[in-house]
Amino acid sequence: MNVIVDGKNVVKRYGDFTAVDSVDFSVDRGECFGFLGPNGAGKTSVMKMIQRLAPVSGGEITVDGLIAGIDDRAIKAAIGYAPQESSLDNDLSVVKNLVIYARYFGISGEAARSRTEELLLFFHLDEKKDTHIRELSGGMVRRLIIARALINNPKILILDEPTTGLDPQARRLIWGKMKELKQKGVTILLTTHYMDEAAKLCDRVALMDDGKILMTGTPSDLVESKVGTHVVEFTAREPVEPILEKLGEPFEKLDGLYSVYTSNPEMVNKTIEGAVERKPVVRASNLEDLFFRLAGKTLAGSD
Repeated sequence: MNVIVDGKNVVKRYGDFTAVDSVDFSVDRGECFGFLGPNGAGKTSVMKMIQRLAPVSGGEITVDGLIAGIDDRAIKAAIGYAPQESSLDNDLSVVKNLVIYARYFGISGEAARSRTEELLLFFHLDEKKDTHIRELSGGMVRRLIIARALINNPKILILDEPTTGLDPQARRLIWGKMKELKQKGVTILLTTHYMDEAAKLCDRVALMDDGKILMTGTPSDLVESKVGTHVVEFTAREPVEPILEKLGEPFEKLDGLYSVYTSNPEMVNKTIEGAVERKPVVRASNLEDLFFRLAGKTLAGSD
């Protein structure tokens, strides 16, 4: 796979504040790549620079061989963007929102109507085409926002928190459509606070904090290599730090709850037996655990 988005030593400053601090990243054509991190980590600034909504303060970004800051018009034409907040026109119907938006890309007449019908059918919104926006459910609005981002048939789709606030059924429907888009060759850049979403959709992720990329890789490889396959959680009736330190497995204590990161939970349970207040909880490790290990905070937290 060849690289479609490439960033080298990228910096973004707002006055004296450095939001993105000399990061490197690359996105392969046709993959789903996630930028993950708490509010203020710098991921939104990276996305804005890629789609040319904000200038690059330092370093270089290329998009499909085009140079940010030089080929901005062509870059914008290659990208579709679905924001977290709705910017649909509530006074217009579903179909008119797409047909009118198509004009921004020089698409009009039969071509706009044909593309609109194709997208409404793809996102199961064809029966709602004459419905006004205020009458749609939250899941329908999110699907329409993504459909609008695809009106210009972009090579790259940028999604900002695509399923925030949706019920599980609506989330799964959007996940399915994102997978179909990827199979069609669309490259997807994603930000999300849902770690199950990132694990299911992203081929690779970049974990960001304080303007830096801490680590990049596939979700499963990163978690297993840096955390282990499982987390053993428990409260103790007596100090267990010496026992855990001798065990040699990484662990954290937060508000009295111990979390031991391991690929051998049976060994951990046997070692702490007799010191715990109740039976330990053993669960699969995830990206949230990895980020907490790297940055000492949760991905849902803020800087």
